[in-house]
Amino acid sequence: MSATTAPVSLRIDFVSDVSCPWCAIGLTALQQALARLGDSVVADIHVQPFELNPQMPAAGEDAIEHLQRKYGSSAAEIRDNQEGIRARGAALGFRFDMDKRQRVYNTFDAHRLLHWAELEGRQLALKQLLLRAYFTDGEDVSDHATLARLAGEAGLDVDHARGILADGSYAAEVRAQEQVYLDHGIHSVPATIINNRHLISGGQPPEAFEQALRQVAKLA
Repeated sequence: MSATTAPVSLRIDFVSDVSCPWCAIGLTALQQALARLGDSVVADIHVQPFELNPQMPAAGEDAIEHLQRKYGSSAAEIRDNQEGIRARGAALGFRFDMDKRQRVYNTFDAHRLLHWAELEGRQLALKQLLLRAYFTDGEDVSDHATLARLAGEAGLDVDHARGILADGSYAAEVRAQEQVYLDHGIHSVPATIINNRHLISGGQPPEAFEQALRQVAKLA
């Protein structure tokens, strides 16, 4: 970028779920693409809520059994798919440990905490910690103690986080925001929306994100 060229500001809404492996891949790839663009682009990233399993019980479900029932896949097919995801993650520097991630959990409380984290300017940090806690460390991201601890690691007030989790704060706001994206035809994630106009679907590689971001930046 020349000394006389101002950076292009882009709003990026990353619609995703904490329990979505392709969302972990997509967010990592998006951030790598932005790093490649250097100071030519200033990105304002907002993590938006989407629940893959809004009816998931509090105790969660066995991951393999859940995927078999939901998609009709065999255990062997699921493990092959998981190996593909693991390899994609490894290429980006994100580690999936499928042996540790043995259950699927309800993520609504995590989304409530992410909503608050956005108000505090720590949302992206918390999102990254949640993804790693679940996919790398196999932690229960519906557990309030785990969520409060991760909030603290993201630089948020732990006691405030505990209060939010206990009293149901931001439930209405999260539900409303989820409905916005459903009403706009978003039924699978990740969905990356740039400047409220340009949609990139799926966990694309960094090269695809970079190309799209360059094109949008020229139009901004």
